[in-house]
Amino acid sequence: MRKVLSSLYLLYASMIFIALMLMALPFVLLFSALLPIDTGKRSILVVLRIWASLFSVFSGFWITTKNRSEVDNSKSHIYVGNHGSYLDAVAVCISLPQYFSALGKVEITKVPVFGLIYKRIVVLIDRSSKESREKSVAALKKDIANGQSILIFAEGTMNQTERPLADFYDGAFRIAIETQTPIIPFVMINNRKLLPRKEPLLARPGLITTILLPEVSVVRLGMEDVPMLKKQVFDAMADAITNPLSAFGISPQRGEKKAL
Repeated sequence: MRKVLSSLYLLYASMIFIALMLMALPFVLLFSALLPIDTGKRSILVVLRIWASLFSVFSGFWITTKNRSEVDNSKSHIYVGNHGSYLDAVAVCISLPQYFSALGKVEITKVPVFGLIYKRIVVLIDRSSKESREKSVAALKKDIANGQSILIFAEGTMNQTERPLADFYDGAFRIAIETQTPIIPFVMINNRKLLPRKEPLLARPGLITTILLPEVSVVRLGMEDVPMLKKQVFDAMADAITNPLSAFGISPQRGEKKAL
C-alpha cells in the first residue's frame, strides 16, 4: 500500500514539475535570446527561483534554509554542496542567496523540457573529455572574475553510496585557490529520504533543510594545499549531514549550546 501511495504521489509531483517547467520555458527562451548573456542568466535564475518556490508549495517538498543572513553578498563565493536527490535543483534555486553559475553534466541536456532550460543556465561539462573539463573551468573562472558566484557539487554526480558523501573531485578547490575565492559549503538534509535516487517510488512529501556552513577562506593557500582544503570542507559537510545540530553549535545529546 505504501508503494502504491508513493507512486501516486510521485506521479502528482512529476505532473506539477512538468507543468511549471512548461510555463517557465517561454520566459527562459525569451531572456536567453534577447538579453546579454550575464543579464539573461540572472533573469533566468529569477524565473527558476519562482518555478522552484511554486513547485515546493504545490508538491509538498518544502524547503527551509539556515544561515542565509550570514553570507556576505558583497563578494563572490564558490558554493560546494552535497548531491543526493533530484530535488537538489529545487533546493539550490530557493536556498542560495546569491546569483550563481552552476557546473552541470552535459547529459542532463537530453532531458525533455528541463534540458532546454538547463543548458541556458549552467556551465556544461563532459567529464570524459579533457577539452570539456578545461573549457568548463575557464568559464567558471570567467564568471568569478565578473563578480559572479558559482555552484559545484564536488561529488561530481549524485551520491548513490550509503555514506553521507561520496568522494570529492579537486575542481572546486583548485578554482577556489587559483581565483582566491572563499568557499561556502552547504548541505541539504533529508533530500535523499524524500526522493531516493535508487528507489524513487518511495517518494514522500516533507521538509528539506539547507544549511549554509561558515565561509572557508583560501587566503595564502597554494595548489599544494588542495588535499587539505578538500578534506576540511568534506569533514565539515559530513559532520553537518550526520549531526545537523552541530551546524548551529548545539549539542545533540543535551540540546545545549557549545561553549565558544
